[in-house]
Amino acid sequence: MYAIIETGGKQYKVQEGDVLFVEKLTAGEGEAVTFDRVLAVSGEAGLTIGAPLVSGASVSAKVEKHGKGKKIVVFKYKAKKNYRRKQGHRQPYTKVVIEKIQA
Repeated sequence: MYAIIETGGKQYKVQEGDVLFVEKLTAGEGEAVTFDRVLAVSGEAGLTIGAPLVSGASVSAKVEKHGKGKKIVVFKYKAKKNYRRKQGHRQPYTKVVIEKIQA
């Protein structure tokens, strides 16, 4: 059984026991979180596709930890104008473990 959920402006295909790195959530570490924006669910009864969401479906997950991704370097410059700007960025994320899919 799997489901397709939407969180943080992105879509993820999840199964029970999966570990996901999603955009940072407000829930604390160890707390349970529920994803209500379920776009599709596949189970014994076949594939159910929402229009746009599957009514009554949700995915339960547990927040494992918060963190930051690898650093990327943002470097801007204009040739021959002595304009250079260097900036780093680390995208925050939340690591979640999918516990149950209710459909």
